[in-house]
Amino acid sequence: MPFPESSRLELPILQELKATGGRDQPRYLYDRLPMYFPQLTPQELAEKTSAGRSRWHRVVQIAAKHLLEQGELRRAGTAWELTNKGVRRVEAEDLPITIVKAAPEPYERTLTHKEAQRMLVEIGGLLGRFAEAEYEHYDVVWRDSLSAPRLSHVFEVQISGSVDSALTRLKHAHDTQRSQLFLVISDERDQRFAGKRLSGSFHEILDIINIIGIGELQTLYESLKATQSLLEKLTRTK
Repeated sequence: MPFPESSRLELPILQELKATGGRDQPRYLYDRLPMYFPQLTPQELAEKTSAGRSRWHRVVQIAAKHLLEQGELRRAGTAWELTNKGVRRVEAEDLPITIVKAAPEPYERTLTHKEAQRMLVEIGGLLGRFAEAEYEHYDVVWRDSLSAPRLSHVFEVQISGSVDSALTRLKHAHDTQRSQLFLVISDERDQRFAGKRLSGSFHEILDIINIIGIGELQTLYESLKATQSLLEKLTRTK
């Protein structure tokens, strides 16, 4: 089938840039934008022009050129960057959520892996996200809605097992989706070990990943459940 009109790529470009902090390299966008157009086949995305250049890249570039002309996008070296005007265009489509770490409280027992997953799914729902456990190879994912193609938040629960495996999955989520990354750990020892791995083999996500203790997760869960009725009103859409 033919490629979508370049105008249909404008909002996805702005949404992806906003999701990555307002700036990103075009080469990453080329790989992520097809998620918005699942009807495109790998063969179509690999098509070349007579000059040997990617047809898909050309469509994206045309859309970006129009965004530049409208003042919704600007160049920042080799990267594309959102302007305030571009942010205003997408802010109604994207409600950023930041989990603030609270001081952990003591509990008589730790959570099981499944219990932590269930809490994360419920928290996502309380905050207006579509949340799902065991999605592909991730423990828990959040999306803006059921139909949203990108994973806005990815969680790995590391109560037992290999921290390296969890970090590998989180790094993959960042590389392919530019997701916000969260590692749930059981105790301070695991946090120290994860910190060593992040400063070594996984240094690329050192400044991106958020580490949550089990006590913090339980505190957050119970706080949100206590205000569930108010949260439902705040996140309700017409």
